[in-house]
Amino acid sequence: MHLEGFPRPLTLRDGTALTVRPVKAGDQPALLAFYREMPREDRLFLKDDVTTESWADRFIRRIERSEALSLVAETGGQIVAEATLYRPQHGWSVHVGELRVAVAPSHRRKGLATALAGMLVKLATDQGADKIVVEVVENQVPALRIFTRLGFQREAVLRGHVKDIGGARRDLLILSNDVSHIWAAMEALVADSSPEVH
Repeated sequence: MHLEGFPRPLTLRDGTALTVRPVKAGDQPALLAFYREMPREDRLFLKDDVTTESWADRFIRRIERSEALSLVAETGGQIVAEATLYRPQHGWSVHVGELRVAVAPSHRRKGLATALAGMLVKLATDQGADKIVVEVVENQVPALRIFTRLGFQREAVLRGHVKDIGGARRDLLILSNDVSHIWAAMEALVADSSPEVH
């Protein structure tokens, strides 16, 4: 998928230089390497087993069918983050996008998740999305903090919906915001502390 303005350089708060680009066919091995390196306890909170070739092939097909829009951040040809906006093509929720972001531990707390989320929100706006939803497990405090700062609000709590690596049940928080509120919050964050997008 070709997106105007991509690939684009991104400099994180610590000076790390990355390239952000859309996911494309042929990225399966790099995506699998990224997710297989992610700590098991982090992968546990993902909806799919992102370490299998069948997942990678299905994921690329969803992108090719315009059911998902995914960006990766990479350095030296290695993926260090992946963010996806899922949008249904039919039905009563075509105006809603679901946002998911995964960042390698080595690149966390540097503004990368916020930058990728901002790019996807802008693309979602351009494609007509009115509302963005995210799901966060209760103990994912950094993710909860990011999305709260972006203006997301709690809409629902599914009690005991997720099991962690030790088998303990965790609450799943469903947060949402309409795109106009997100974009205003994103602009405020960009002015304060986000990485530099060239």
